Amino acid sequence: MLFDRKQLSNEELIQLYKLLLKPRVIEERMLKLLRQGRVSKWFSGIGQEAISVGVTAALEPNEYVCPLHRNLGVFTTRDCDLQQLFEQFQGKQNGFSQGRERSFHFGTNAHHIVGMISHLGPQLCVGDGIALAAKLKQEKKITVAFTGDGGTSEGDFHEACNIAAVWDLPIIILVENNGYGLSTPISEQFRCKYLAERAIGYGIKGLTIDGNNILEVYHTVKKLRKEMIREPHPVLLECLTFRMRGHEEASGVKYVPKELFEQWEKKDPVTNYENWLLEEGIISKDYPAALKSEFDKEIRAAFEAADKEPEISVDATKEQTEIYCPAVVQIRNPKSETRNKLRLVDAISEGLKQSMERFPNLVIMGQDVAEYGGVFKITEGFVGAFGKERVRNTPLCESGILSASLGMSIKGMKSVVEMQFADFVSTGFNAIVNNLAKSYWRWSQKADVVIRMPTGAGVGAGPFHSQSNEAWFFHVPGLKIVYPSSAEDAKGLLCAAIEDPNPVMYFEHKALYRSIEGEVPEEYYTLEIGKAKLVSEGSDLSIITYGAGVHWALEEIKNRKLERGDFNADILDLRTLLPFDKEAIEATVKKTGKILILHEDTLVGGIGAEISAWITENFFEYLDAPVMRCASLDTPVPFAIPLEKNFLAKQRLSATIEALLEY
Repeated sequence: MLFDRKQLSNEELIQLYKLLLKPRVIEERMLKLLRQGRVSKWFSGIGQEAISVGVTAALEPNEYVCPLHRNLGVFTTRDCDLQQLFEQFQGKQNGFSQGRERSFHFGTNAHHIVGMISHLGPQLCVGDGIALAAKLKQEKKITVAFTGDGGTSEGDFHEACNIAAVWDLPIIILVENNGYGLSTPISEQFRCKYLAERAIGYGIKGLTIDGNNILEVYHTVKKLRKEMIREPHPVLLECLTFRMRGHEEASGVKYVPKELFEQWEKKDPVTNYENWLLEEGIISKDYPAALKSEFDKEIRAAFEAADKEPEISVDATKEQTEIYCPAVVQIRNPKSETRNKLRLVDAISEGLKQSMERFPNLVIMGQDVAEYGGVFKITEGFVGAFGKERVRNTPLCESGILSASLGMSIKGMKSVVEMQFADFVSTGFNAIVNNLAKSYWRWSQKADVVIRMPTGAGVGAGPFHSQSNEAWFFHVPGLKIVYPSSAEDAKGLLCAAIEDPNPVMYFEHKALYRSIEGEVPEEYYTLEIGKAKLVSEGSDLSIITYGAGVHWALEEIKNRKLERGDFNADILDLRTLLPFDKEAIEATVKKTGKILILHEDTLVGGIGAEISAWITENFFEYLDAPVMRCASLDTPVPFAIPLEKNFLAKQRLSATIEALLEY
């Protein structure tokens, strides 16, 4: 192994040695503790330390790193407190994630480190978002996002490389090629000789280096950083190394040929660098042992202090209240009386435009949202008003863009991400439910993102452009779900959603876009998320609904009035599905005693089931009949108009009301 010091002084070379040795000594101590049963799990990076340390040392302290399981050197190089690290590994209250996450699944903004999730791809796209934010802010910073050789098979790897290339992002997408994805060798992972060869397909720079040579890693990243600061662009950097332990300790290494261990043991990053320093006379022969002893003493003291901390205390209220970032959204009522008659689609557009004016850190991202204005023309003219930096056409990659929105939030920016159709969100599901929704609860990182979801049937668009998929997300703690039914609510709730620092799924019914209109305040205003609205009052029964269901219910009540004279009903428009307004539901239940829950979504597993269960569990004694549900057929949404009409809940609404009244 050849070491080229270039212009580094002896002091700098020794400092790199200290940084390299420390995670190795921690690793050796952790393996002993694991055998003693004093820690529960460990992902070892022995043999790979030069990558984590070399990369992190080459960056500025305020440049973000997105590491993975085997990157202890990132945390120690960023000088994370050792006691807090050990408390993290033991699931103690004072660990970085307060016991909510395992080993390296945590982030710390104080150290500019992003918390990973078990799914290996999203880190790369989160890194894209951080790099984009740095570029938009004209900061001279780069980002580094780690993945392994196995992780390059994930679709997110492709999306991250492509997004970075198209947007010329200052990011190093770093592949630790250590020979195995758990037990699967690279021969079964890919066919190219080197993973960096893939860079040419994205039109970006690709390099393969010796990941066990601390100086080669350090100098390479230093050089790349200088180039990327001068002219922002991405680089695919492959670091060749080897995993000397199992994927995690319990998995063992029996699947690895013995000769590979013998070959790579000779390339040990710590031993080789240490020997070179000794040969060059940069350190004395006694220095390594003395430094190891010093580190071991520090590590033992930190672990023992962490070990003495009490086991974590359980507070169910605290756990539930901390799934959301505190949202201090000021309810802004219009000061003037000026109101315009707007269609729902125009109200959304106006709210979005006024939010762009109000928040210079707000960026809109989505397919065809720029010059084309989106398929529903909601952002038409926005490029002229705000420029293409803030109104960004994206590659066709929902997962990558949604993950990037989290990266932008980490850098203090807001994002509105448009799904061209709500149906297409399925390809970004992981980014929403496992990253955006959990980030605040896991490591106190807000996800200041609104995901616009053109949804619903009634327009003859078939099974992949008409689904009502709000229930997919209703089960996910940490998300908020907003679903307006009127133009006035659409604008006020969108503005509030953009102000809210939590991830908000904002559903917009396509069939209502241009079929309904209402008086909408001209100026910027917000409505409270989580509050339902009583749009009709009566005593015969209550219809709890949202979206198109509000209009179906109003039409049905109107028809019944014409036919029967004195018929009246409460119609409660939920407006927010998660969290739903329990006080408003309680009030209407106690008022009428007969409850019908109406939604366009299919019946089984729909939101109506949860609301029905909650009513029955809490207010059974107020009910004069079973809670009834009216929903669409449990089939995909058909294309032909007669079939679609038969599918929709509206077809069965009158009969369901009749059954409830007659009970």
